Amino acid sequence: QVQLAESGGGLVQAGGSLRLSCAASGRTRSTYDMGWYRQAPGKEREFVARIYGDGRTYYSDSVKGRFTISRDNAENTVYLQMNSLKPEDTAIYYCYAYSYDHWGQGTQVTVSS
Repeated sequence: QVQLAESGGGLVQAGGSLRLSCAASGRTRSTYDMGWYRQAPGKEREFVARIYGDGRTYYSDSVKGRFTISRDNAENTVYLQMNSLKPEDTAIYYCYAYSYDHWGQGTQVTVSS
């Protein structure tokens, strides 16, 4: 099994930046696909970004050009750099390991206007 631990959330003003981290431990491989999802109050969880084992990335239209997903294989960590944040980005952000169908506990991101 794999364990995922997110960090880096917080309160930021609109236009600001945050970087989320997702540290994986346990039975991990550096080539696994990882993703970020988010869930705003009263809404369903939605896809944000994905990074494949070969380094390819994919983003939702709502964050494309503002967010960047990356990984450090040596540290078994995936990052989500979030720039030009908007109030509608406010949500709990979850890390997801596709190969293990496993979620992290989430980290709160709040963007004030």
